[in-house]
Amino acid sequence: MVTSLKDLAVGERGRITALCCHGPIRRRLLDMGLIEGTLVECLGRAPLGDPSAYLIRGAVIALRSEDSRYIKMEEAKEWE
Repeated sequence: MVTSLKDLAVGERGRITALCCHGPIRRRLLDMGLIEGTLVECLGRAPLGDPSAYLIRGAVIALRSEDSRYIKMEEAKEWE
């Protein structure tokens, strides 16, 4: 079960349900298009596990686990 973006396995897809952070990190995530309802796919992880690459709104974005833990998710079986 996926609960946050950092829990998404490589090749798995999810839908953002909430951002659980405040201040500059919240603004940064929102500026990257990470808003409620956005579909996200985990494309891969760095050799040591951090950062991870995600497909978000047609762009590949790398996020550290430290930042991706703030993004709450639900499973998404298909792209719309």
